[in-house]
Amino acid sequence: MILIKNKSFKYFLIQKISIIILLILLVFFMPSCKSQLPAKDKYEFMRTQMVKEQIVARGIGDKKVIETMLKVPRHLFLNKDQWDHAYDDSPLPIGNGQTISQPYIVALMTENLKLSGNEKVLEIGTGSGYQAAILAEIVKDVYTVEIITSLYEGAKSKLLQYPNVMISNHDGYYGWEEFAPFDRIIVTAAPDHIPQPLVAQLKDGGIMIIPVGPPGWNQILWKVTKENGNIITEKITDVLFVPLTRETK
Repeated sequence: MILIKNKSFKYFLIQKISIIILLILLVFFMPSCKSQLPAKDKYEFMRTQMVKEQIVARGIGDKKVIETMLKVPRHLFLNKDQWDHAYDDSPLPIGNGQTISQPYIVALMTENLKLSGNEKVLEIGTGSGYQAAILAEIVKDVYTVEIITSLYEGAKSKLLQYPNVMISNHDGYYGWEEFAPFDRIIVTAAPDHIPQPLVAQLKDGGIMIIPVGPPGWNQILWKVTKENGNIITEKITDVLFVPLTRETK
């Protein structure tokens, strides 16, 4: 047994033990601070953390991309029961076997388009509409194609606030020839090869960002540049995307 004769030391020890107990109670029983914020501030806080920890920390440096990722409310492009996970470091299901891409991948693909703000951009795979909204905040015109009708209808309603976005419900493998050529093309699902119609609709000097490969882990995100009619491909990173859905005959 240890006897503590020094009263001041005994008081000090009791005080330290009390602080430790209080900290334990705070950690285990106090709700997180973000859950105490009003809904709007809560998601703004989560979005700020997402950009700081998932995007800037991984090397995304384009000011326009960072500002837009901070601005666009990603949770509004998901079902309400997913809102608290909207800013997680992962893709999320949106139905029909499709996903909304991981925030970092959205930022990475957007940054690699090298956007100045005056471009006409074609997106293949509207999905939730989130990537189209990111583009709409930066560029002049966005043309986005979604083959799955239910996703098309949902994204169409979410994108009404962007007058510079046009959306179509057709097979994106063939691009959108009516409005070609495009300064930039972004593909958000993976074909097993680079579609020739998209190459043909890319303006000379233009850039296409596209994942290519079979379903699974053997896909590569490519930067495709057209220079004087020649196609130059540059690997960005390994990725995992859902397959590009095609029209069945």
